[in-house]
Amino acid sequence: MEEKPFVSFIIAVYNIPTEMVFSCLDSILKLSLRKHEREIIVVDDGSKTPLINHLDNYLDDIIYIRQKNGGLSCARNRGLQNATGQYIQFVDADDALITNQYEHCLDLARFQSPDMVMFDFSRKDKSQKVYTDQKLVTGRYLLRHQNIKATACGYLFKSTILGNLHFTPGIYHEDEEFTPLLILRAGSILQTDAEAYYYRTRENSITTSEDIRNTVKRLNDFKSIIYRLYNFAAVIPGSDRMALLRRVHQLTMDFIYLVIIETRNKHYLNRQLEELHKKGLFPLPDKDYTTKYKWFRRLTNTKIGMAFLFRTLPLIRREQ
Repeated sequence: MEEKPFVSFIIAVYNIPTEMVFSCLDSILKLSLRKHEREIIVVDDGSKTPLINHLDNYLDDIIYIRQKNGGLSCARNRGLQNATGQYIQFVDADDALITNQYEHCLDLARFQSPDMVMFDFSRKDKSQKVYTDQKLVTGRYLLRHQNIKATACGYLFKSTILGNLHFTPGIYHEDEEFTPLLILRAGSILQTDAEAYYYRTRENSITTSEDIRNTVKRLNDFKSIIYRLYNFAAVIPGSDRMALLRRVHQLTMDFIYLVIIETRNKHYLNRQLEELHKKGLFPLPDKDYTTKYKWFRRLTNTKIGMAFLFRTLPLIRREQ
């Protein structure tokens, strides 16, 4: 019986400059994983020019899949359908892994075999950070007691905990839904502050596009994720429910914050608060989560506090 690869790397690509894709692939190929230990799945999500035309030097090391453009969620789901590795790692095509720091994450997976290894990001392509690791915890414990970074590229996870979980197609903020549900399935999580992932910000990328229609869609998608997580929390066992509800309450706080800074529209905000109130999500519940949460909750509970937020929260600039 053929041995499974140790890690499946899933790279979704859509109209990314080829130099960035090469850099991403090279960062994986530099790792200590032998050829049979790695599986690199490149999902070309309908790029205008098929990426395969530029990958001659990589064809022996990758699985190339081209599909009709369906968005990041669809591309990642396609990668998941084809992944055979013991662990799975998402890597955005315009980012890269930081070799020495990511090797530490691989060692944690090799020698301690947790369900997930969570790591930090860097805005630089190299890092000499002296990292520290935390004790193993369950996913339930993590969600109950800590804030999380939801980005799906921020962790390595065992394929066995995935089950039928997948990304919701056609939405922004898809990681905010996928990640907490995946964490909840994890019986053991190892966190390290190793800066293992080089994150680039590109102009006109999904996360930096700021036109009005995109803003409204992003906010509506974010809100729909909150509702789905909230509804799911209502039907799971009590300990899991409390863990997931903390995440729901934090996301609701983030949503209100985003509505203020991205729209500066009090009428729009009031409509959103009314809708959240009907769902039972506003006012924010009196919970001892974080100092930021407690202050934000108090301010949003009064007209004076809300006016203060409108005056003091930063204004996001938009291209006219």
